[in-house]
Amino acid sequence: MNAAWSVFWKELVDALRDRRTLLTVLLSSVAMGPLVLVLISTLVSSIEKRAEAREVVVAGLANAPTLHNYLLRQTYTVSEAPADYERQLDTSKLGDPVVVVPKDFEADLAKGEMPLVELVSSSANQRAEGSVNRIAGLLQGFNREQAALRLSLRGVSMGLLQATQVEQRDLANPAARAARLTAMLPFFVLMAVLYGALNAALDSTAGERERGSLEPLLMNPASRGALVLGKWGAVAAVAMLIALLSSFSFLPGQWLLRSETLAATFQYGLPEALAFLALLAPLAGALSALLMAIAIRCKTFKEAQASATVIVLVVSLLPMMNMINQDGEKPWHLWLPALAQSTLMNRVLRGEAITPIEWAEPLLACAGLTVLCLAFVARQFKRAAVR
Repeated sequence: MNAAWSVFWKELVDALRDRRTLLTVLLSSVAMGPLVLVLISTLVSSIEKRAEAREVVVAGLANAPTLHNYLLRQTYTVSEAPADYERQLDTSKLGDPVVVVPKDFEADLAKGEMPLVELVSSSANQRAEGSVNRIAGLLQGFNREQAALRLSLRGVSMGLLQATQVEQRDLANPAARAARLTAMLPFFVLMAVLYGALNAALDSTAGERERGSLEPLLMNPASRGALVLGKWGAVAAVAMLIALLSSFSFLPGQWLLRSETLAATFQYGLPEALAFLALLAPLAGALSALLMAIAIRCKTFKEAQASATVIVLVVSLLPMMNMINQDGEKPWHLWLPALAQSTLMNRVLRGEAITPIEWAEPLLACAGLTVLCLAFVARQFKRAAVR
């Protein structure tokens, strides 16, 4: 252990010497939380402002005084659509869908016919597409009002058309609703930890081999296990430092939230930060060992970077399974590193309880991966010493 401790300090000092790379990673991990929260809150705030504005853009407004009256009674501001509204919607210059009223709207309505009203939008225009359901619901309200008036004139109750009364009840708590907007936070934290370990892991293995300093190190009387343990400890320490900064960066980041709704529902305090850190620490160790196992087989630093690209790609794709999969969590999700941490971090954001077994499963998976990778690195060190 004394030899491993000596190697640990030597490798840690070497990792801290690359100040530019380390400073870039540290700043990105510290600034990541506030930056991501500001971007999400800006998006939510813009959606809220458009909803509060209660604006409707209508083409052919003069053709529908009845509809115009209804919209005004719903406290909506009605504006005439520009002549080239289709081009502006297609180029995202117009941020609201357009209600197109035909010329014979009032005549058809008076005769009891169904005039065709178009709700024009573009699926490529996210601002306009976000208001389509709201405007469509508003038009459906106009239809219900007209139907109720026609039935009342004939002495028929509107309630006869409704066999049941339907009320919606949302079982999700406020934290779970907020987690729908902040589901990308675990992804950014995972990537920060990965990139924090990447440079140190490659430099301590392939970098030393390229510089020719690995063979003299292997000539020391220290055992191969002590060398591997010391190197891995230094790399894992850097990765865990990034995990610590990333987890706690969301605490001051909440001060920058611009959306009152998100600020009220997104509850991320010290317990959540500690839970994030407890989940990320084993993953940081496993990723450090895995990157070292990949890089030890490479002769140059660039070759190791190219090989590590596969790990970066896999780690970045695994958390997306939670977004793509609509069938809920599976038991094997907690046994797959990166995916398990992403799954449990999302649970933390939703305020759900995590059982001791669910804590233990990703821990055991990361520990097993770490042991296998470190054993492989030690074996490669023995081969290098023989050659």
